[in-house]
Amino acid sequence: MAREGSSIDKTLAVLEALAEHHRVTDIAAATGVSKSTVHRILQALVLWGFARPDGLGSYEPGPRILTLAGRVMHRFDPARQASGALRALCEATGYTTHFAIRNTDEAVYVDKQEGRRPYQMPSRIGMGVALHTTAIGKAVLAQLSDEDVRAICRRTGLTQRTRHTLTSEEDLLTHLARVRALGYAVDDEENEPGIRCVGAAVFDHTGQVLGGISISTLAMDSTMSSLEMRAPDVIAAARDVSAALGAAVPGSPGRMPRPA
Repeated sequence: MAREGSSIDKTLAVLEALAEHHRVTDIAAATGVSKSTVHRILQALVLWGFARPDGLGSYEPGPRILTLAGRVMHRFDPARQASGALRALCEATGYTTHFAIRNTDEAVYVDKQEGRRPYQMPSRIGMGVALHTTAIGKAVLAQLSDEDVRAICRRTGLTQRTRHTLTSEEDLLTHLARVRALGYAVDDEENEPGIRCVGAAVFDHTGQVLGGISISTLAMDSTMSSLEMRAPDVIAAARDVSAALGAAVPGSPGRMPRPA
């Protein structure tokens, strides 16, 4: 069984390396697998359609990868993939947790877990929220270029939701620089009076920002500083969700250790 497991590990490592490397020598260096074994694995992958020779002594991903990916992505539900991490974050913090996906100039809630509080947050699945006023939204904006953020600002007009809402492009860009430095964003009664949130960005299998997750509570129930103490939990949960969505985060299942 150990030999079989090692063989499977090597095959998967070679298949993954094929996305970035094409020569046998480079694949061997990237995976730690001997060149003779890499060549043997590639021949098997060619027979299965997962690799194809380019006629110049190198290999490229085969058409069966695209076929399989298409079938999987057709059934892929980001909310279902994120539900475990979202629920765990809710249980660990006691706060209501949200998962939202960016939809052009807004974010849409696709999952929500109610916290252990004697009240429920007014958010609901399917609700769209502004990017510049929410923790999830600002976590998303922080992953975009300043030019893209400015374009969104021009399209949305930075509507003022509360007296704390950032309505200046320059103020928002300055704020987003801090979000990038911290790795998380806050909503200190900026979207709705009396509600505070901490959020972090979530990435998809292409490495692009997909949306974000957050914890939320009533301002009367928690100060901003005490809520921010849970930011590491939010960041860790966001990384877990990103890994579940195929993002290449360190330590995720998609990044296999080099086989011996």
